[in-house]
Amino acid sequence: MTHSRLPTSSQAGIHARLDEIVRRHQTTQWLQPIREHNQRAFDRIRPRVAEEANLILDSGCGTGHSTARLAERFPQATVVGIDKSEARLTRAPVLPDNALLVRADLADFWRLAGAAGWQPSRHFLLYPNPWPKAVHVQRRWHGHPVFPDLVALGGRLELRTNFGLYAEEFQRALRVVGACQVNMVSFTPDKALSPFEIKYLESGHTLYRLTANLEILE
Repeated sequence: MTHSRLPTSSQAGIHARLDEIVRRHQTTQWLQPIREHNQRAFDRIRPRVAEEANLILDSGCGTGHSTARLAERFPQATVVGIDKSEARLTRAPVLPDNALLVRADLADFWRLAGAAGWQPSRHFLLYPNPWPKAVHVQRRWHGHPVFPDLVALGGRLELRTNFGLYAEEFQRALRVVGACQVNMVSFTPDKALSPFEIKYLESGHTLYRLTANLEILE
């Protein structure tokens, strides 16, 4: 078994500028143009999802194994797995009929989904890139300019990570924007959702799960 290393950071505690960064992104509009390949990818799957009342997003799905398992867990929903890596997506398993995969950058995809009026019932962020260096705080999703668009999609958000600081910061960012029912715990899943989760469990890492109801904002 190949063990995975835990992310390490010289950053002690929640980034000192996190609240400032989150509030600034709340009050400014991110103007980066949507890239053409992301628009095309979104347009290809939009007809299937447009009328879907029970939509689940699996953002950063990697090889799509988590998408397949979520589709099995929620057979009445349509589960959309999104990842930017073609190489990872080519290793996807056979998917249930209620699942589909799309290659796109999440920052563009979330904005397109919001503009199209998508309202996922659940949204999974499984083991995002931790960007552990303090200088990279704005590459973490909670410090990124797209964070308001992520929150605006609504639904029940579930983040899983093996980097405790990431979960703590994400929790703080959600509270800054007024999200309610925010809960973070360390946990051991009954059934791992992704190859990363299996690898981290086998390596003895502590896993963290953060959930929030984004339908309820203060």
